[in-house]
Amino acid sequence: MTALLVIDMQQGVFEGNKKRFDSANIIERINLLIDYAHLKNIPVIFIRHHTPAEDDLKYGSDGWQILPAMHKKDSDIIVEKTCCDSFCKTDLEEQLNKLGVKKLIVTGCCTDFCVDTTVREAASKGFEVTVVSDAHTTAEKPYLEAKIIIEHHNYVWSEMETLHPINVRPAAEIIK
Repeated sequence: MTALLVIDMQQGVFEGNKKRFDSANIIERINLLIDYAHLKNIPVIFIRHHTPAEDDLKYGSDGWQILPAMHKKDSDIIVEKTCCDSFCKTDLEEQLNKLGVKKLIVTGCCTDFCVDTTVREAASKGFEVTVVSDAHTTAEKPYLEAKIIIEHHNYVWSEMETLHPINVRPAAEIIK
């Protein structure tokens, strides 16, 4: 079975001066994937970050909430995390095992932190991972533009040697 992971698509990650590359289109593509998953009875798992160190991501705060634009259903699973790795000290792996999930489709924010760490950990745990090349985002960094960071990570993931190859595909190929 396959599951769709939607990582850190939260108000506090996108509001204020936190400009994310191509965010409107990223949200639209993730929503297309969520709708597809719901239609195909693929479990949708929202990963939600919280930390007391950042006011905009404190547990229960407005910033901690999933973006209202996301097509989240009450039946979707939410996994709470406190670091970049969606598996670290969470019940994600337990939830996936309970559902019989062997394949993951990964989307979300931020490419160079939580998405990257989760992709690598999932591959190390033996999951077949597909990263949606046009459905993850990040912000500009002092040393690189967000677009370059995203392209670089898509390349690195597609070239990594893991238990199962990491597939990197655009949303249109997944929902066709």
